[in-house]
Amino acid sequence: MDTWRRRTAYSAVVLAFLMLGYAVVYDYAMSAFEDEPETFLHSLQVVVETFTTTGFGSDAAWMSPELNLLVIIMDLTGVALIFLALPALVFPLLEETLRTTPPTEIEDLTDHVVICTYTARGETLVAELDNREVEHVLVEPDRETAADLYDADYTVIHADPESADALNRACAPEATAVVADASDEIDASIVLAARKAAPDTQVISVVEDPGSAEYHRLAGADTVLSPRQLVGESLAAKVLAGLSQELAGAVEISEDFEIIEFPVHRGSELVGTTLAESQVGERTGANVIGAWFRGAFESPPSPDATIDGSTILLVAGHDTQLEALKELTRAEARRHESGSVIVAGYGRVGSTAASELAAADVPYTVVDLEDRPTADVIGDATDPETLREAGIAEATTLVLALPDDTTTVFATLVARELDSEIGIVARAQETGNVGKLYQAGADYVLALATVSGRMLASTILESEEFISPAAQVEIVRTQAPKLAGRSLAEADVRAETGVTVIAVERDGESFTELDPDFVLEAGDDLLITGTDEGIGQFDVATG
Repeated sequence: MDTWRRRTAYSAVVLAFLMLGYAVVYDYAMSAFEDEPETFLHSLQVVVETFTTTGFGSDAAWMSPELNLLVIIMDLTGVALIFLALPALVFPLLEETLRTTPPTEIEDLTDHVVICTYTARGETLVAELDNREVEHVLVEPDRETAADLYDADYTVIHADPESADALNRACAPEATAVVADASDEIDASIVLAARKAAPDTQVISVVEDPGSAEYHRLAGADTVLSPRQLVGESLAAKVLAGLSQELAGAVEISEDFEIIEFPVHRGSELVGTTLAESQVGERTGANVIGAWFRGAFESPPSPDATIDGSTILLVAGHDTQLEALKELTRAEARRHESGSVIVAGYGRVGSTAASELAAADVPYTVVDLEDRPTADVIGDATDPETLREAGIAEATTLVLALPDDTTTVFATLVARELDSEIGIVARAQETGNVGKLYQAGADYVLALATVSGRMLASTILESEEFISPAAQVEIVRTQAPKLAGRSLAEADVRAETGVTVIAVERDGESFTELDPDFVLEAGDDLLITGTDEGIGQFDVATG
């Protein structure tokens, strides 16, 4: 609206000068060519009538060709100004007038989550909360964004989240939690406002730089999360898991029973076979409970699904079983190699991954656009020459920690063309781009928005525990009161929701060998895995 006002003011000034100019010319022309002197006010009236097409001027008809030519020019100028004014001034005003105005406050909302502001990770958090039927309200300072969200049926108010009054209008004192998710500096201000408006409400802050965490705690945040650091650590863990003979990144369910993701390497003997043909269950004893095929998760996976170099198996089993399966998923030619790793991008994610590799004594080469002391190769990761200089021919793994998903996709294509066997581990900024990266040739992709949303959800939802927020799928500990007294076969959880029950904890004892006749009891803790949507459906159906 401010832009429209400025545009209107500028247009009015230009129009006034244009009319006055034409009035001066017309006044002179009437005396010089028509020999009919007029007052300047009358000349201005004729110009206005001509510009606005409300008349042809009270002096018509003109006898001299000079006056007729001048009037023609004024007519064309008036029509041109009308056509310019419609899209530039009138249409925006009509759109602004007809557009739904987002609310500035909300009433009678309790036990909800206040999210300040709307970001990609906030979108993931909203989806997590929607899946679990947890009410929430977005506090968005940008009016256009707030209006778009309101039109899309989000619960949102247009207000400044750095204001205690705005948080009161979002019912923050009655909320379960306030989430500050804008920037490190703004988040600290939001935390201070939240502490003033709702001293008893849990306040969670998200930071880009872990070094800022202490200041957020000083401002009053109960919990400070650093998703980029977790993503960097997780990407490094995947690299180390591929180089080590030991199991890494496994989630311990009970003693000697774990769940883990195994990326299938491109040189593995499993590539090109179907799950049924691979006989991984019969050969290792491990239970394949899900699989990612080019970014799409299936649980249970189809026996006819073909395994390729981008397949990630989600399996559960005992240590010996998982170790046997790991050997099958690794590339024959690179199985015992310990070559270097290329880290492309040395921001927060890349530097964290590099630190983890250094701690494990794994040699690595840093590629970065900026000429900094930590960069071994200065250049663009999408340039084949840069990757060759970094030693892609000898490297075992390429870690893409670039800030832009489009660049990451292109770098993946370039790297895969240069080396068909190298392992590519990538960070995606947006969850929606994960599939593109798998299609481009990445072996493992972790979306920052997904990790962030799950970290926030695991902090907020006290009734559930996200075992591994950085996993490709959710691994959750929860309860299912409605299933008490029913066997797993009767409940048919997997068919109904796509969720797999991995284990059951009862009175301090863990049950991992679950047959269809296993009967659930009241108070059982269930460890389940599945997609975000599947977990949400399970909660609704069994809670």
